[in-house]
Amino acid sequence: EMKHGRVAMMAAVGAIIQPVVHFPGFKDVPSGLGAVLSPPGTYGFVALFVVSGLLEVLLWKDDKNAVASIGDYGNPLQLGLGQPMGETVEMRTRELNNGRAAMFAILGIIVAEL
Repeated sequence: EMKHGRVAMMAAVGAIIQPVVHFPGFKDVPSGLGAVLSPPGTYGFVALFVVSGLLEVLLWKDDKNAVASIGDYGNPLQLGLGQPMGETVEMRTRELNNGRAAMFAILGIIVAEL
């Protein structure tokens, strides 16, 4: 659930920013779900799919000796400064609740675009 919540949070932010920010070469691509169906957007989607698949298969291997919960990627923005953030039960509960809200948010965004 933690992993899906994080993906939903990124998807909801991406769906909101997508009409405002365009990558070079993708100015004529429509916003929303229509981006996947238009020719330049389809190429971008295929490239994203292939690159993420290669990263998943070749680089992001699970460490058999690591004892961590599923979806626990640590706190990459802590940068080793101060006390570790987000490792308390309260922060995990907040992240779960925000992830659940983001799942409903992205579902609403997708339904509204259909």
